[in-house]
Amino acid sequence: LAVVLLVGSALLIRTSMALAAVKPGFDAENVITMDMAINGPQFTQSAAVDQLLRTGVERLRGVPGVLMASAACCVPLEGGYGLPFRVMGRPLTDGPFHGGANWITVSPGYFELFKIPVLRGRTFTGRDDAASTPAVVINQAMARRYWPKGDPMSDTILIGKGVMPQLATENPRQIIGIVADIHGNGLDNDPAPTMYLPQAQVPDAINALNARLTPMKWLVRTRGNPMALSAAIQEQIRTVSGLPVTDVRTMDEVISKSTSRQRFNMLLMTVFGGAALFLAAIGIYGLMAYSVQQRTQEIGIRLALGAGTGNVRTMVVTQGMRLALIGVATGIAAAFGLTRLLATFLFGVKDKDPTVFTGVAILLTLVSLLAVWLPARRATRIDPVIALRYE
Repeated sequence: LAVVLLVGSALLIRTSMALAAVKPGFDAENVITMDMAINGPQFTQSAAVDQLLRTGVERLRGVPGVLMASAACCVPLEGGYGLPFRVMGRPLTDGPFHGGANWITVSPGYFELFKIPVLRGRTFTGRDDAASTPAVVINQAMARRYWPKGDPMSDTILIGKGVMPQLATENPRQIIGIVADIHGNGLDNDPAPTMYLPQAQVPDAINALNARLTPMKWLVRTRGNPMALSAAIQEQIRTVSGLPVTDVRTMDEVISKSTSRQRFNMLLMTVFGGAALFLAAIGIYGLMAYSVQQRTQEIGIRLALGAGTGNVRTMVVTQGMRLALIGVATGIAAAFGLTRLLATFLFGVKDKDPTVFTGVAILLTLVSLLAVWLPARRATRIDPVIALRYE
């Protein structure tokens, strides 16, 4: 049982370490995010929301200590929407679409605020409004999957048309840039193909749907601790919009929350594994100490007949370790079968990781050896005369 629990905790510890080593693809330092519900009738048009964001960003940039500001429908690591798309001019071979990707609306400055590298082309500016050519920025994962040998910058894509009535007015969008991948759906998920759209060019029907379902996320990068400027930032947003903000968090908190489940599982299994290890050591020690006590007279006779202390110690250790090694071997076999249940909780480590299984087996063997050695050492110090009188 100790082996099984220790293997589980070791796998989850390695998962936590692997998650901590993952680079999210964006810079979260000194970034604060807050939600604002914009489900009022005055925000059913994309132009009204875009104007609100432009005015709000301009006011936020005037707050001392604020470096950049932007807004988006979704915060990195917390997912987004998914929509299919067609590459215009490319023949369809399997269904009405060429593929699907995450669909995220952002305002200008989003990529610069998170320091997401631009690999090709450009990102959105204030000129990407309702009157300009419909534009879209895609990430590297999308370019790699759907243009393995082609050039996405020369293509236009039609997003979601025919899937839902709110996209009936959607027009083909020119791919104007390719940005580096970020972990949009959690650190334990590979970056998914993603399409970024400027808020000013979102169809009104989709904008109205978004306004009803999800709050707008304000994003602000500050020069120092962003929470120190939280009150001033909220005041500027309320002044511009007349609406309250909620769920004020730093992006560091968002990252921490995204790995909270793995950390809890690791802590739980570590506590159980440590308790099992402690109980196993105490149990082996108690069993061997009791065994030595029961065999006190036998050991005294052996010593009286000329058996060396080394021979007695070896006898006790061998008998104790035989039981311990049987337990370790049985535990390893059980762990091989049971760790399959942990597979969905693991990241960056296999459920049959040889390092974990070997390390746990060695650790339990060493603990068992220590627990057996102490009674064996005590057995060699038995006075044969006293042992022969023992009842």
